[in-house]
Amino acid sequence: MTSTRRSSHDPDLLPDPVSAPAPVRSKRALFLLLLTTFFPGSAQWVSGNRALGGFVMRVTITCWALLLVVLALALLKRDWLLGFFAQAWVQLGSSLLLVVLAAGWLLMFLNTLAIIRPRYLAPGARIGLTATLLVVALAITGSLGYGAFVMNKGRETISSVFTAGPAFKPVDGRYNIAVFGADSAGNREGVRTDSMSLLSVDAKTGKSLLISIPRNMQNAQFSKDSPMRKIYPEGYNCGDECLFNAIYRDATDNHADLYPDAANPGAEATMDAIEGSTGLKVQSYVMIDMAGFAGFINAMGGVKVDSGGWVPYNGKSWPNSSVNTHWFAPGEQTLTGKQALWFARSRDFTSDYHRIARQQCLQQAMISQFSPKTMLTRFTSIMDAGEQLVETDIPQQQLGSFLNLADKARQTPFKRLTLGAPDFGSAGDKFSTYPKFDEIHSRIDELIAAQNESPAKKSAEATKESAKEKESSAPAKSTKDSGTERNSEPGKINTAPSDAPTAQPDGSELTERYLVTLEQIGRTDLLAKIAANNNECSVP
Repeated sequence: MTSTRRSSHDPDLLPDPVSAPAPVRSKRALFLLLLTTFFPGSAQWVSGNRALGGFVMRVTITCWALLLVVLALALLKRDWLLGFFAQAWVQLGSSLLLVVLAAGWLLMFLNTLAIIRPRYLAPGARIGLTATLLVVALAITGSLGYGAFVMNKGRETISSVFTAGPAFKPVDGRYNIAVFGADSAGNREGVRTDSMSLLSVDAKTGKSLLISIPRNMQNAQFSKDSPMRKIYPEGYNCGDECLFNAIYRDATDNHADLYPDAANPGAEATMDAIEGSTGLKVQSYVMIDMAGFAGFINAMGGVKVDSGGWVPYNGKSWPNSSVNTHWFAPGEQTLTGKQALWFARSRDFTSDYHRIARQQCLQQAMISQFSPKTMLTRFTSIMDAGEQLVETDIPQQQLGSFLNLADKARQTPFKRLTLGAPDFGSAGDKFSTYPKFDEIHSRIDELIAAQNESPAKKSAEATKESAKEKESSAPAKSTKDSGTERNSEPGKINTAPSDAPTAQPDGSELTERYLVTLEQIGRTDLLAKIAANNNECSVP
């Protein structure tokens, strides 16, 4: 009689699915499923297919090792890791690798299903195990496939938005990036830079200084090495036409030959003017198209701000009225893309300086709320919007260090400075018309020096200053005298005039409908008082 017991040398280490009892068959099937789920190839190896199983197990060990290396780098050298994965060839290779792994893992699941031999399982176990295997297989391979899609989508966006070339180093420990808000609407000829600012970020800490430049600023100085300095040696001072936001168009239309190697002469000339006017070396620029701005905000799921005052914007006319002014109420607002654009550009009943403050607030809110979670959950829509939103000369190689730096900056409130009211006097002082560049440079140097101070030194100086104030009983400096007061409390800039209405005549609270009524009866004087503090904005 021939024994049916397996030899100890039999390569199949599992029970025979034909002769084993039903409970053993079910346990065997579950064991194989778990092996394939967590260590592909091992199910084939223990079932006797040592050649296939050994090869796949070696691939699996390599993948797990690579994953552990990536996790270690994410903890120890995050900026290097981000820089590595920001390269187009790495993203392409990673997406192809993920596709191959997804296909291979799916084949291993199908092979495992054949090894399980479902027809020998009890009916209930057969359905349950088979369904579970297929669900797990689709979940894993689907995740890998989506990862490949994300990698490829990121590669396409980075390649279309960012330039080739090596990364640049910080200057005096800081990165200084010009940020332009460009309006190229169909009813306008060419591109107009409606908002201009310089974002200066400490390369180690991420502490940031946002310097806003009024579009009507005159007599802009060009950097010493700027070709535009040959045309305007005394500054951009040809009268009322030579406003700061005209530099871009002037260079593009009339002096492009001065920048023969530049892809965007207008941006280069504006960067030279920002550098000469602020005294900070400008290394690169980002141009944000206003038309794409709304799409980017929507892709983020909106942006939250805390508005300190009533902010008007133009929309559809009110019923039975010629008034098309609508209002954002004070308090926390979650703005859609279109609403954020209105909020940033509004200057009805106020001034350019009010909207500059709101633009600064929105920029900080976007960075604060642009978290890794937002990026992961809304990746595709953000990438699609990014291609329509941004033009920049930042190289792809810079992305790793900048993403790492952005995460630090996100956790630190910006210092804000406007080269005009309210940081340099009031609007009536016309500082933007007759700027004092030595004063601008000194103020910027003070703010940067304050950011570089150690917490202990800041605390000691604050204690010392407090003691001096108590001794002298002197009043605190006004915002006009000190540009740092406003920056210490972003959003606390001005207050409404003392005679500004805080309620309706019957004592009820102010409403949008009431403000519309004031405009209908011609009380724009009251609307100007009510809107006077709408430059107060902070990030919730």
